Amino acid sequence: MGRTRRKGDIMKVLGQSEGNGWILYNADCVDVVSSLKDDSIHYSIFSPPFSSLYTYSASERDMGNSKDNDEFFGQFSFLIKQLHRVTKPGRLVSVHCMNIATSKVKDGHIGLKDFRGDIIREFERLGWIYHSEVCIWKDPVVAMQRTKALGLLYKQLCKDSCMSRQGIAEYLCTFRKPGDNPERVGAPNRVRFDNYIGDNAPQRTPGDERYCIDVWQRYASPVWTDINSSDTLQYRSAREHDDEKHICPLQLQVVRRGVELWSNPGDTVLSPFAGIGSEGYVSIEMKRRFVGVELKKSYYDQAVKNLRAAEPGKGQLGLGIT
Repeated sequence: MGRTRRKGDIMKVLGQSEGNGWILYNADCVDVVSSLKDDSIHYSIFSPPFSSLYTYSASERDMGNSKDNDEFFGQFSFLIKQLHRVTKPGRLVSVHCMNIATSKVKDGHIGLKDFRGDIIREFERLGWIYHSEVCIWKDPVVAMQRTKALGLLYKQLCKDSCMSRQGIAEYLCTFRKPGDNPERVGAPNRVRFDNYIGDNAPQRTPGDERYCIDVWQRYASPVWTDINSSDTLQYRSAREHDDEKHICPLQLQVVRRGVELWSNPGDTVLSPFAGIGSEGYVSIEMKRRFVGVELKKSYYDQAVKNLRAAEPGKGQLGLGIT
């Protein structure tokens, strides 16, 4: 389908739910983000469909329902443009992603696709500044047990190590909209990083300032080795017996670090691929407003439950995004 929009040019909201400081749409993310005000979003964090790796639904508007990388990015580019329009100057978008293993059946060879690099190049092409990147360590033993990837098998190492490879890491790639940020994050005179997010927290020393510096040094590392891969909303939320399992829920610790680093309490956080609500759950928990979009009905229904569970008991937060 190339660089043309999928069928149906009129925004169709299949469902909509609101709560204290959040709103979630069951709709096409490009349609919803296109309807938001210019310069209305402080920060976005999300995990997009990994090109054509998984098909989440049969909908023609599902970006995961793409035949190849070219078709995926032909659709994803529309969202990147709209994210640029709605994001405040000087503010950020974080994209959780990983490179994709190829297969002989689908691609004609065994190797890797540089999906992370494709995302970076597309954001830069559409006017974003490539701001930062962190590599999130993944246990290769767990990946081997889950995927049975040829390159991770010990027997392949013994047979012919030229087909052996390392595990596939995850990344949090962050992009900045050009311009001066009118609302400084963390300023003025607010203590940052006094509550460590992740496993194996640094030891507290007398005085918050020293501890905050220790925490910042951990966050500033280009490789995060202390993210608990099982700390996802899937395992923490109260799910009904027949609720559908989300294929790759984003780790809550990754979301918390992004939200803590790059937004203020009261800011509006956007996730155009809300899934079961991980980014929204964390945003509400950390006293941010949240706007989310999820096309798949079963994920949307579960996300609504999760966002309601995270709601503060008192006070109302307006959104002001439309």
